[in-house]
Formats: sequence, C-alpha cells, structure tokens
Amino acid sequence: MFVRLLLAAAVLCATPLSSPQAGQADACSRSSPRHTVALVELFTSEGCSSCPPADRWLEALPTRHAPDRLLPLALHVDYWDYIGWQDPYAQAQFAERQRLLGRLSRSSSIYTPGVFAGMRELRDWRDPAALDRRVQEINRQPARVGISLAMRPAGPRRIEIEAQFTPQESAVAARHLRAVLVLYENRLVSVVHRGENRGATLHHDHVVRYWSIAGLGGGTEQQKVARAVVLPPEWKAAQLGVAAFVEDTERGEVLQAVSMPACPNVLPIE
Repeated sequence: MFVRLLLAAAVLCATPLSSPQAGQADACSRSSPRHTVALVELFTSEGCSSCPPADRWLEALPTRHAPDRLLPLALHVDYWDYIGWQDPYAQAQFAERQRLLGRLSRSSSIYTPGVFAGMRELRDWRDPAALDRRVQEINRQPARVGISLAMRPAGPRRIEIEAQFTPQESAVAARHLRAVLVLYENRLVSVVHRGENRGATLHHDHVVRYWSIAGLGGGTEQQKVARAVVLPPEWKAAQLGVAAFVEDTERGEVLQAVSMPACPNVLPIE
C-alpha cells in the first residue's frame, strides 16, 4: 500500500530560482554535468528472498561511484505481495515501469531482483567489472539535455521540486522525450513478519517514494517542470533526496540525470 500524495498542477510556472521570493531555494540546487550520468534502477521487493543482497548492492554503489557519475534508485514492485507480505514501499507503477524497460530490452520476462542501467537490462550486475563498463560507457556520452534541479519548502510537510530542462541540438530529433521527477528516501528499516523473508530485518536506501512524469516539447528552449508534494507523516524529511532525469522512450535511452540529498536549510517545517 502506498500513500496517496496531494499534487499541485502537473506543470507549474513556479517562481524563478533567481527571484527574491525564491528565498533559500538558491542554497539547495544542483546542475547536471556535461557528461551523461548513469541511471541505475533496481526492481526489488520485500517479498523476494533473493532481493536483500541486491538491496545491499545498491546501497553500496555511492561508495564506488560519485553522484555526478551514477544515480541509483530502488523501485519496489507489488507483484510479490500475493505471497503474504505486502511491501510497504511497493507501487504498481513500478511494475509497469519494469515491463516497459523489459520491452525496450527485448526481455521475455520481468523478475526481481532486476537491474537496468540507462534503460538497458544489466543481467550481470553482480559482476563489478560489468557494471563499471556500463557506467563508463554512459559517462563517456556528452549530455544531450542539461538539468537544473532545486527544492524548496512550500508549507507544513510540503516541499516543491523544480527542474529546468535545456535540450541540446542532439536531442531535438527525439520525439518521445519525457522528464521524471523523483523523491527517494534512505535508511529505511522493515521487520518482515510473513512471506519468504519472514523474521528478517531489512534495510533500504534510495527507495523511490514519489515518481512523476511530464512530457517535454521539441526544440532547444528551456522547459520547466515543478511539483508540490505533501510529505506523509511516516516519511523522514531529513532522509529524503530528490532526482530528475530525461528519457527517450522510443529509443530506450536516458539523456541525462541529476540528484541531490535534501538540504537541511530547506526541509519543510513540521
């Protein structure tokens, strides 16, 4: 079960970051590098006995790859819930996401743990050399979209995420560009009472809590996407991070990604 979020309009004309009204927003922003950041997506579930090692693997990735090189995300799927344990972080849209990536990778099935790097399936993710090769392959590509990402408080238990996207000439021909805005949470702990992991205490990082998609128009003009998100009481604001990426769903490519941890001076007032 996941908590329904209260959202503002799908695409907002938010206050520019450089305006006086932006306040502390300037202190909590990040821009993407000139090279492409590798987006690594782990599809996992607390109902899957082979998933905890993969969760630990994802947790360790930032110790080997800098944030301007790799963005790790854990997407908990719901198709294991039927065996007796309902994953508290699972969302049906993540199973649909995995099916989309599977079709793009010409995979005949979806399963957990499943790993995709730059929207391509990485079956040998357990091999550090294989992952390094894939990350380096992605990092060598010049970024085809520039992203400026920011977060600011928007009231009690409410934050605003804003991303500005600037496509480069090399991205103009893509007809199916879309932006994804993400909130993820670290240091999550679950005690599992049923299912394959019964009796286990599981630890999770980079767990996607919020996922919002917006289509991007053509051309090289800067485009802005903003979301206002009400944080449920069980979310720990200090453990949140924010991310954004742009993907071409026709070619199955991530054109750029960027992330940053929540900034203490812009965390929402309880």
